[in-house]
Amino acid sequence: MSTGSARSVAETPIADPAAWRGPEACDDRSWTHRLTAAEIADLDAALIEAKAGGKTVATLRREDFPLTTLAATVRDWSRELDRGRGFVLVKGVPVERYGKEDAALVYCGLGLHLGDPVSQNANGDLLGHVRDEALPDHPSVRLYRTRKRQDFHTDGADIIGLLCLRAAKSGGASRIVSSVAVYNEILRKRPDLVDVLFEPFWFDRNDEQRAGEPPAFALPICNMWDGRLRTFYIGWYIRGAQRHPEVPRLIERQIAALDLLESIANDPAFYLEMNFAPGDVQWLKNSMILHSREAYEDWDEPDRKRHLLRLWLTARDFTSVEELLRGGIPPKETKP
Repeated sequence: MSTGSARSVAETPIADPAAWRGPEACDDRSWTHRLTAAEIADLDAALIEAKAGGKTVATLRREDFPLTTLAATVRDWSRELDRGRGFVLVKGVPVERYGKEDAALVYCGLGLHLGDPVSQNANGDLLGHVRDEALPDHPSVRLYRTRKRQDFHTDGADIIGLLCLRAAKSGGASRIVSSVAVYNEILRKRPDLVDVLFEPFWFDRNDEQRAGEPPAFALPICNMWDGRLRTFYIGWYIRGAQRHPEVPRLIERQIAALDLLESIANDPAFYLEMNFAPGDVQWLKNSMILHSREAYEDWDEPDRKRHLLRLWLTARDFTSVEELLRGGIPPKETKP
């Protein structure tokens, strides 16, 4: 159980390994791990065992996907996510050899050694498909189902994972930024706006609320737990919640804080850019990393179109999102 205070505000710059900046991260590629031949053989063996047991993405459990050579490496990833920079890029999963179904099974097996999958949408999907579905423009259509740019944000779990099956024809770069470094810069530039980040903002549920739930929920963007900053941020959900007449209107200080946060995150002096290749896996600690995606041009052929698989995981070795939710205003108990 956390001993930190959710309502405390960091009034001095936060010193943390997660407070990195993009250019300095580029100079030290220790956050990249290329799978060795022995580690790939370990994945192959685990895949054979899982399939022999008749396991699918929906039925796979951690014990069904045993790792030996790779087990210590996955533990290193977990430590880096929790106490290091907060992100890891893994390269070399042989997705072309596996094919889509086996690649998904291997990816889920790896994820189970980091945490437990949680639902990503109102349908309860535990494995998400990030691809353009040619859907109409509507607030209920989430941006990962389009080719549009997604600005910097967090998601709804402790660990966010993406496996690239196929890359776009052009564009679609992933950008990540340390939310700790962004906070420190807000503190430097506009200390008068820091307090507002620890006050509740209203987030749109995008028409995915359960029966009886309000259309939006309230939560601070920032919380402090055990002396560490935790951030939950989806700017277009906050702005989108203004479509509901019962949601309080954003005030000038709130708007200024949102605009400043996003301008810092989008500064090349802060973010790190990655271009995914097939077989790349990106793991992020949600509470300390904001991520974005650039718009992209896709291939015309259906079997060449950009396709990523996504996992949201409750971390096995650390927790952040549940603590953050407890520190905010519980959505089910709050009416706009």
